[in-house]
Amino acid sequence: MISHMPKPFVQPNSHKRGNPNWGTPLPFLPATATEFELLVKKLGLAQQAYVGSRQLRDWCKQNKNRCYIPEWLLAQWEIEPDPTSTI
Repeated sequence: MISHMPKPFVQPNSHKRGNPNWGTPLPFLPATATEFELLVKKLGLAQQAYVGSRQLRDWCKQNKNRCYIPEWLLAQWEIEPDPTSTI
């Protein structure tokens, strides 16, 4: 008598499962310029001219709680950001 032996289950070889990049570190993203740096470049200012620029001062007053502005420059103009501001 011949007995019927079950065949071993073989998964179809259609797609590998899982993320092949799992555990590999993400590549570093290049640093980008801040809005402050972009404005300074647009205005064509050297660092020595920051304090004397009316346009830069007005922009800094408007964006003191939203954008990065060097602390020394805020101190020079006596502009204080609001630490409780939520934007």
